[in-house]
Amino acid sequence: MGSHDNKQVKNEFGVFGEKPKVEKKIYNCKVIFTGLIIFVALVTLPLWKNLGRAVPIPQPKLDTPAIMKLAEKDRKCVESKEFMRVNHMQMLVTWREDVVRGLTPRDITTPDGRKFAASLSNTCMECHSNKAEFCDSCHNYVAVAPNCWGCHQTKEKTVAKAEAK
Repeated sequence: MGSHDNKQVKNEFGVFGEKPKVEKKIYNCKVIFTGLIIFVALVTLPLWKNLGRAVPIPQPKLDTPAIMKLAEKDRKCVESKEFMRVNHMQMLVTWREDVVRGLTPRDITTPDGRKFAASLSNTCMECHSNKAEFCDSCHNYVAVAPNCWGCHQTKEKTVAKAEAK
């Protein structure tokens, strides 16, 4: 007769009696599963609100009064629209670092020979004067907060309106 015949268990600590059989049971199963369903529903609730909706991509307007005053041949930006959409921030950072450190002159020349000041306020905002519609609409869409506006002021004048009551 081996040790398995009498259902005893032998290990490095000695010989033991039979392992007790413990019934595997989930207590309060209805309450647990109900709680889990409510938890998952509450956690995913913000996703359900916008399910199937998409925010339209902003299309900044390029017909500001400053641009419309320019002759048709002068209505070109420093770079192409495609380049500016993707790389404008890197270009502005490069301008800032080069101008502040004195690495390049304040004036830049484009490949087609046009000259501009390397300045957000005096070059970019001269034409794209409506910051709320031009800059902020895209920056809000992609959820970025550029740090340009700590130093550079827009030329828009905000005047408080008083109303009589």
